[in-house]
Amino acid sequence: MAITTYSELKSSIADWLNRDDLTSVIPDFIALSESQYNRSIRHRSMIVRSRADIDARYSATPPDWIQTVQLILLTDPVQPLNFVTNEEINKKRAASSAVSRPTSFTHVGTEIQVYPSPDTTYQAELVYYAKIPALSDSNTSNWLLSLSPDIYLYGSLLQATPYLRDDERLPVIASLYQRMIEDMNISNERTSGQTSTQMRVPTFG
Repeated sequence: MAITTYSELKSSIADWLNRDDLTSVIPDFIALSESQYNRSIRHRSMIVRSRADIDARYSATPPDWIQTVQLILLTDPVQPLNFVTNEEINKKRAASSAVSRPTSFTHVGTEIQVYPSPDTTYQAELVYYAKIPALSDSNTSNWLLSLSPDIYLYGSLLQATPYLRDDERLPVIASLYQRMIEDMNISNERTSGQTSTQMRVPTFG
């Protein structure tokens, strides 16, 4: 059975589980697996770009942000900001509180902190890993399901583990799932830089 949509994925999971009492929680298994994918997968298809104005010390990251790749000021010439730790940026700020064009940044929770604090408004571009778009009845597919439906299937089945403790298939499913995740990340490393990032409407700041 081909798995190309959310509905087909749910049907396939139901067939593998063969448990009528778990049908209603299959969407939960899929959602939990997506949380796991966002923690374990870093693929070029997740990289997006977002532009916004920076005019204060702190700016919010986009709602789908997972991890920053690069933060660039769109000045002439463009200026990539250096990532530093919170400790380093606090030391810089303790030494000087002057405002100027930012040269470095760090993360504080889901916010971006720049240093120095901007002396005017700067347009910036954030390149980052975005969360995998969650599947639903209204969003029936995404890049991961299209590229690797087996990851979705095995990842979702593993979320049903508490209900399947005596299922002899679980070690095999877990092994296959882990190998697929590793293969996807290795494949991404080999082809990194060959695929352009996506442009998003300004969403941070």
